[in-house]
Amino acid sequence: MTGWVFQCSATFGKGRSTPICCGFRSPLRLDLRMPNADSFRQSGCWGPAMANYLPMLAMLALSAPALAVSEAAAGPLSDAAAKAEKQADSGDAAGARETLRQAVSAFAQTLPFTIGKAVFVTAEPAGYAMYEPKQDSVFKSGETLVSYVEPVGLTWKDASTKGKLETRFTVDLDIVSPKGDVLATRKAFGDFTFTGYLRNQEIYATLTVDVSGAPAGDYVLRFRFNDINSGKSASVDQPFKIAGQ
Repeated sequence: MTGWVFQCSATFGKGRSTPICCGFRSPLRLDLRMPNADSFRQSGCWGPAMANYLPMLAMLALSAPALAVSEAAAGPLSDAAAKAEKQADSGDAAGARETLRQAVSAFAQTLPFTIGKAVFVTAEPAGYAMYEPKQDSVFKSGETLVSYVEPVGLTWKDASTKGKLETRFTVDLDIVSPKGDVLATRKAFGDFTFTGYLRNQEIYATLTVDVSGAPAGDYVLRFRFNDINSGKSASVDQPFKIAGQ
């Protein structure tokens, strides 16, 4: 493995590409594609997630009496679920959806920064949670690695545009041996800013790595997401194997 070389590039939300060269010895390409935050609000991707939030928050609201939680002590999610149910019962579906969305947005700010999901996929996802998982982590020689990664708990702040919010993060990459030796690395090869009118929780990264020329064997793909607004980082490891000829 000594002297392994790779080249990489990061592709941003609207196709802007920045080439990066790293000091090993065999072509390796990195693409990081992420949808623009404002486009998320217009894409219709909110629907599936809201369908998940409603039962969850409704269950919290219904469980409050059983847990003898007083109205004063009830949490914001329970309060939002109760309010949303009343709105839905009165025919205000749009209002109920907005209540839940705002509640989840605020609650997410209390979560620690972490990686919610990281899976190898068979092709670039069509959108948030719209992917086909690869059945195993074994790749043929020359086969491209495509990872779908969801960061959780990003910190948002006021954007320069009045009324909008903004989050920003960078992504580092390491390729590691099973023993923990770092074989290749690149710091902050991607720098991403999302701006919108809501703390968007449907953010994901599609990370494409070409390890053509790497010897057969076991490796670990390590991504480190750095939340610029909070100064916190979260890492995820994806073990994989390159099969022999």
